[in-house]
Amino acid sequence: MRSTQVAVIGAGSAGLNAYRQARKHTDSVLLIDPGPLGTTCARVGCMPSKLLIAAADAAWNARQAQALGVHVGDLHIDGKAVMKRVQEMRDRFVGKVLSGMSGIPTEHQVHQSVRFVADHLLETADGEQIEAERIVIATGSRPAIPKFLYNADDRMLVNDDLFELTELPESVVVFGPGVIGLELGQALHRLGVRVRMFGVGGAIGPLGDSELLVCAAKTFGGEYPLDADARVTQVERSDAGVRVSFTDPQGKEQSESFDYLLAATGRRPNVDNLGLENTSLELDEHGIPLFDTETLQCGNSAVFIAGDANNHLPLLHEASDEGHIAGGNAGRYPDVRAGHRTQPLAVVFSDPQIATVGMSTAKIAQYDTRLVASASLAFADVARAKVLNRTEGLMKVWADRKTGRLLGAELLGPDVEHLAHLLAWAMERGQTLDEMLAMPYYHPVLEEGLRSLLRELKASL
Repeated sequence: MRSTQVAVIGAGSAGLNAYRQARKHTDSVLLIDPGPLGTTCARVGCMPSKLLIAAADAAWNARQAQALGVHVGDLHIDGKAVMKRVQEMRDRFVGKVLSGMSGIPTEHQVHQSVRFVADHLLETADGEQIEAERIVIATGSRPAIPKFLYNADDRMLVNDDLFELTELPESVVVFGPGVIGLELGQALHRLGVRVRMFGVGGAIGPLGDSELLVCAAKTFGGEYPLDADARVTQVERSDAGVRVSFTDPQGKEQSESFDYLLAATGRRPNVDNLGLENTSLELDEHGIPLFDTETLQCGNSAVFIAGDANNHLPLLHEASDEGHIAGGNAGRYPDVRAGHRTQPLAVVFSDPQIATVGMSTAKIAQYDTRLVASASLAFADVARAKVLNRTEGLMKVWADRKTGRLLGAELLGPDVEHLAHLLAWAMERGQTLDEMLAMPYYHPVLEEGLRSLLRELKASL
């Protein structure tokens, strides 16, 4: 039997940060991961998707240039070259992550899957037992796929599979207009792939405001077929690939064939095979340990859970922060401390982009409506957006009437990743609307639209 003071299960963004923080308090640390090593972001998430989007944006901008009086001639997309660059650059990013692990002593690494057999006892797939005083669960997540999509058989893809294709397919049906579905579906469409997208319940990305959802449905649905509240009656493997039968928004029965089905229906935490039932940890209805979001501690135990494994804020920067908190607390246990949590910030790299900052609309709705002010502004009213011929989109902000501080924001528009950061930074510093409006705004820039929005919000206070 092997013994360690701290065991970190998972070597992704959260796990690596947890390991590094735990090492500041003890040299008795094990990093346990069966592989393949390299974070989800680098291998199958953020980076390869942005590489595909970069190619798609280049193609789209070339097509749209004629609206500005620029004609670029016949556009040719070399699908093999696109995927070759995606994979080569993806491998470089993965290699950088792996090189960062080279400083981890081999005696600190266990390349095995493990399960709990008791609160402080783990067992590897080979049967070796590891006694750990403190444990960090950072096992990440995997695609969550409804059973009926498996009818597509070998023609069903998840994002992991898509990035292994050596050529762009001719057609893809996408299930799930969430972050992954929107980004990859639109990128494929702009690279010449015939795309149709289905959703459930009208959800689009992380948006919660009804006005923005209507705008998003109109904007994305105007570029490629998107039914965010679809009635799909059948999915089946066919000689041509995948056949999908559905009722269109007009109530007409339709059937369409595609080369592949891309399942972008969300992700689920990798906790179901950890043997958590063998511990005294209290689990929720999804089998995830109940934990404190500020300390990442599971109940009063010496177990901490970070990153996508806890399904709280499944974003890379949040996973990194949570790994930092969980690893530090595991290292110094029983001195458990609340970690600093930054303002919530999320970005979808679609076009137009989607960004959310601060409280969700669901949380804002719990406020007394008399204490909340809101304002919205269409990008069609922003001068720089008109100059760029990128006027699709809308942004909306909410503020506390008493304090004059922002509660949250939802943005749909050109390059709103930058506007979202400005709002998040201001909220992180606790700035009031007056203080935000006192900042410099150049002309003509998209930020002027943000100033107009904040002025309208201030007037509504």
